[in-house]
Amino acid sequence: QRLKAAVHYAVGCLCQEVAEDKDVQFSKQTIAAISEITFRQCVLAKTLRGILILFRHAKRSTVNTEDVKLLARRSSSLLKYITQKSEEITSSNMEQKKKKKKSSAIKGRRTSEEHEAAMTESEDSNMV
Repeated sequence: QRLKAAVHYAVGCLCQEVAEDKDVQFSKQTIAAISEITFRQCVLAKTLRGILILFRHAKRSTVNTEDVKLLARRSSSLLKYITQKSEEITSSNMEQKKKKKKSSAIKGRRTSEEHEAAMTESEDSNMV
């Protein structure tokens, strides 16, 4: 909380400097929003550094969901959120794969039916 307050204060000071320099004003809500975004970016940067350290240590070149979950294990709410989103993405990917298989199967049937129709038509024209 203290870190978040410090970020808010620093952003407020910067906004005040910009306001004086550019002759504009920042609302309290805008300063709060910029502070929140800045704080989250700092947390994200720290998280990404942690992920990089983990997968370099494991001598891998791909970061997977389990790496991110391992890094987020200290924050139960973040871990829960990541797990939920991961499951949603996996479910969505499975549904898309099923749709692709169905459409491929339908296209395959159409193609074979069209081929049979063309063969029948060809045979009919040969008979004439």
